[in-house]
Amino acid sequence: MASFFDNRALIFQLTRRAITGRYRGSIAGVGWSLAIPILMLIVYTFVFGFVFKMRFNQATGGSNLGFAAFLFSGIVVHGFMAECLNRAPSLVTGNAQYVKKIVFPLQCLAWVVIFTALFQTTISVLILSLFLLVVNGVVYWTALLAPLVLLPLMIMASGAIWIIGGLSVYMRDFAQLMGVLTTLMLFLGPVFYPLNVIPSPLRYVFYLNPITAIIEQMRRIMIDGEMPDWTVLGIYTVVALLLARIALALFNRMRGGFADVL
Repeated sequence: MASFFDNRALIFQLTRRAITGRYRGSIAGVGWSLAIPILMLIVYTFVFGFVFKMRFNQATGGSNLGFAAFLFSGIVVHGFMAECLNRAPSLVTGNAQYVKKIVFPLQCLAWVVIFTALFQTTISVLILSLFLLVVNGVVYWTALLAPLVLLPLMIMASGAIWIIGGLSVYMRDFAQLMGVLTTLMLFLGPVFYPLNVIPSPLRYVFYLNPITAIIEQMRRIMIDGEMPDWTVLGIYTVVALLLARIALALFNRMRGGFADVL
């Protein structure tokens, strides 16, 4: 975290460049970041709410539109982590121009990835809030706690990016593996279904998925209007900080050979 605060101006500058560069040349520009989640929510509402008429009474109160919000909240969290993981293999290989600059803090590139993904996630959360306002007529004040719920996942993502980004310099297979990993995270997490439908002996497997606890807490604050489980978030944060610290140490050790390989 010290490297983040020491280099926050550089991180925010690179993040802004990454966000604007993503849409450079397109007619709608940054407007796509707003249009895409709206289109996704419309599709989810139509397909699952009216075509399949899927309901999880315990999770959504028996509402088809409620299920669309239930599903979208899971997709938002998964989408954040998936973008971080999919961009992790190119953390160093895609920024080779910085490798030989001794004064450049390579580890800060992970935070650029995270904040770029967080930009889209923030817009998606705002759209979900607007959708809940239209459907339920109210947005619970607990939705303001979304940054606190997402913070542990951001820390966990930083550790994953450092490990994957560093190893990808020496083993380029990670770029292909990330697609499989993010798909497994999607289906082995409570994205399409509530966790309570999983038999109790198997739930521990789902909690190994880093997005499971965060999805559950996001639904508590966004859909149920309840306070998050601070014990769960506290344990998750401690584990995330420990793994991130180990990952950063390993990344710094691997960094010595980056220039030779690239």
